[in-house]
Amino acid sequence: MPQGNIGELAAVATAISWTLVGLFFSQASKRIGSVSVNFYKLIFGFTMLSITAYFVRGVAFPVDATLNNWIWLALSGVVGFFLGDYFMLKAYVEVGVRVSMLMMASSPPMAALLGFIFLSERLPSSALLGMLMTISGIVLVILSKDKEQGRMRVRYSIKGLTYAFIGAFGSAAGMVFSKVGLGDYNTMAATQIRIIAGFICFVIFVTVRKDWKNLRSAIKDRTALKYTFLGSIFGPFIGVNLSLVALKYTSTGIVSTITSMTPVTIIPFSIVLFKEKIKPREIFGALLSVSGVAILLLM
Repeated sequence: MPQGNIGELAAVATAISWTLVGLFFSQASKRIGSVSVNFYKLIFGFTMLSITAYFVRGVAFPVDATLNNWIWLALSGVVGFFLGDYFMLKAYVEVGVRVSMLMMASSPPMAALLGFIFLSERLPSSALLGMLMTISGIVLVILSKDKEQGRMRVRYSIKGLTYAFIGAFGSAAGMVFSKVGLGDYNTMAATQIRIIAGFICFVIFVTVRKDWKNLRSAIKDRTALKYTFLGSIFGPFIGVNLSLVALKYTSTGIVSTITSMTPVTIIPFSIVLFKEKIKPREIFGALLSVSGVAILLLM
């Protein structure tokens, strides 16, 4: 396979993984909360990665990482796995997985902008058009006209939308930090470093909030743990690894663009599994947002 295609194919596989992750984690978060889901998903993900790394790399842990790898990948884990995922899972509960994923479409433009600032990646004028289309698509979905007052109103929880936006920013910043810290280092070991950093943050967070009792109670919910485990397979284990492979072989903007297809890929699941009645304007808004992100491919 030509090396030039590896990054793009890995990004497509990542998008599919993210769709499944959203479905599994949204169901788990509704039962045991975002903190418990995040905490246990990192444990599941790290365990699977360590076992796999032992057989594939010969070492179970990232003991061969450089200081530069540790610094930047740890920062990526803090903003991506801790802040980003914490708020995104809270958004799943507040506004649902479909709207949350639509808000995630703002992550690629942010990642491209951050890539331009920190990695000197090109950001042509066409990117501005893409950003405008993405924002327009999101606005089209979250706003509607109030028939009684005749003015526009936000259709969803402001708190939930804010959570989703913070989650999107965390994802974008985490991707840029990963790009800086990855270099030629093994993607599996890089993911382990990110998980370690994110997990330490959650341990501190839970300790400060004195929330260990809720974590112990969450273990008793087998259904929630099943969803968390499945999400961990497609998230920290498969999905994150694929995203790092994609980053290794192509630019941050392209990876973000392809993986942003989830607002569209989630629609069939929302209709079939959640019985949601999705209006044509919402489908158009999702397509417009993704099309705007796709313009970044011209970069």
